[in-house]
Amino acid sequence: MDDVILLDFWVSVFGQRVRIALAEKGVHYENREENPQNKTPLLLEMNPVHKKIPVLIHQGKPVCESNIIVQYIDEVWHDDKSPSLLPSDPYLRAQARFWADFVDKKVYEAGKKIWMTEGEEDRQVAKKELIEVLKVLEGQLGEKPYLVGESFGLADIALIPFSVWFHAFGKMTMNMNIERECPKLAAWVNRCMEREAVSKSLPHPHKIYEFDQKKKKGHE
Repeated sequence: MDDVILLDFWVSVFGQRVRIALAEKGVHYENREENPQNKTPLLLEMNPVHKKIPVLIHQGKPVCESNIIVQYIDEVWHDDKSPSLLPSDPYLRAQARFWADFVDKKVYEAGKKIWMTEGEEDRQVAKKELIEVLKVLEGQLGEKPYLVGESFGLADIALIPFSVWFHAFGKMTMNMNIERECPKLAAWVNRCMEREAVSKSLPHPHKIYEFDQKKKKGHE
């Protein structure tokens, strides 16, 4: 069961999801850092369709796509010693999958617009779009401790890696402030970061911003 390899890239929010899930379950694994500009033969062999990280290789077999990997981890390492990442109730399980998918389709796309947009006016439009998406998630959170009920799980794992980008997005847009715009979501971020599996799996926000700046200057 311990023959586990993760093909990853430290700045990837999708790779970070898998690291959090493995840490939550207490799974020992070998992390192999990939260079997106110089993909290894192993990555191309293990993910011939999309040719991208993360890839979890378990006993020689690859599992691709971060949300699918997290669900796989939950099913394989399922015992009384580790927390479940998906609710036992079928409806709540469906809700968790819905919000994880929402993060991929809405949060990721809105954040990418901020990252890729150059003009200040266009960035402000992208910032407004991201805030609107985050407000939807804040509405889903409501007074609950986590996105789908009382337990930390799939939907939270899908979203929390984006929180380390909020600092960079704030710098890029000059005035984006998640604590001001979405206080309940900001409190949720702090709650998630109290979990060792989360805090030890995510890079510091300042490192993300430095990476962003180097990337734009063509140093990476």
